[in-house]
Amino acid sequence: MAVDDAAHRIIGDLLAQRTGQQLTEGRRWRVSSALAGLFREFGIENVDQLACMLERPGERHLATRVVEALLNNETYFFRDQAYFSVLANQVLPDLASKRDGKKRLTIWSAGCSTGQEALSLAMIFAEQPGRWKDWKIEILGTDVSGKAIDHARSGCYTQFEIQRGISVSQMLNFFVEDSGHWQAIDSIRSMTRFQQHNILNAPPPPGRFDLVMCRNVLLYFDPETRAAAFDRLASGIAPDGWLMLGAGETVVGQTEKFKPAEFGSSLYSPVLEDRVNFLPRLRAAAT
Repeated sequence: MAVDDAAHRIIGDLLAQRTGQQLTEGRRWRVSSALAGLFREFGIENVDQLACMLERPGERHLATRVVEALLNNETYFFRDQAYFSVLANQVLPDLASKRDGKKRLTIWSAGCSTGQEALSLAMIFAEQPGRWKDWKIEILGTDVSGKAIDHARSGCYTQFEIQRGISVSQMLNFFVEDSGHWQAIDSIRSMTRFQQHNILNAPPPPGRFDLVMCRNVLLYFDPETRAAAFDRLASGIAPDGWLMLGAGETVVGQTEKFKPAEFGSSLYSPVLEDRVNFLPRLRAAAT
C-alpha cells in the first residue's frame, strides 16, 4: 500500500487538524501498518482510495477512525521508572510542604493514553498512606483519543498490560483479576478521572494544576504548535507547580513560559509573567 504525495498530504492534514501532530517523513512508514485493520474492515484497497473517501462529505466517522489508528498510544505502568522516583522522592514532598495548609493536590496527566500513568501516580499516593492521610488527591488524565479514554475509564487491563511496569505485589494490592483481565481497585480509581481533551485547547478544570505530566506528546508537533501547547500548559499550572516532559522533550529554545528545574530530568517550573516583564520595565525606567 504505497502512499503517494497527495494521499499523504490529505491524511497528514487530517491528523494535524484533529490533533496538532505532524505526519512527518519519519512517521510516514507507519501509515500502511497502522491502517491495515481499517482497510480490511471497510474493504479499502489502498491509501489513494482512502484519501478519496475522506474528501467526500459525511465521512466524519471514517476520519475519526483514521486519526485514532494513527495515534501512538504506547504506554505502560511506571514508564521510565527514574521519573517516578523523582516524583515520589522530590516533587511530591515539595508539593506536600507547599500545600500542607489546604491538603489538596491536583495533577494533570496530559496525553494519558489508556490511563497507566495516572494510575501509577495513584499507586504512589496509596503506598504512602501516612504522608497523605486526610489529603484530597485529584488526578485528571486527558487524551485526544476517545478510544484510549474509554479504556482508561474502565480501569481494566489485559494480562500483558498489567505485567508491564508494576511488581507482583502492586498487581495483587491494587488490581483484582477477573476472567483473564485485571481491574483497578476503587481506592486508586477514586483518585483519577479521565476526559477526552486536545492539549491545544484551553486547559480542562480544575484550572491551575500543582503538577502537569506531559510526556512524549510534544514530540510530534512542529515548533509553532509546540509553542502553543506550552502556552496552554503554562495557563493551566500553578505558579509554584511543576511540569514534567518526556526524555526527548525540552523547553529550552521552545518557550519562555518554563525554565529547567534544579533537580530531576525533564522537570520544569513556570516562569512568572511579572518576572519576565520586570527587567524590561526596570531598564526603561532607568533611561
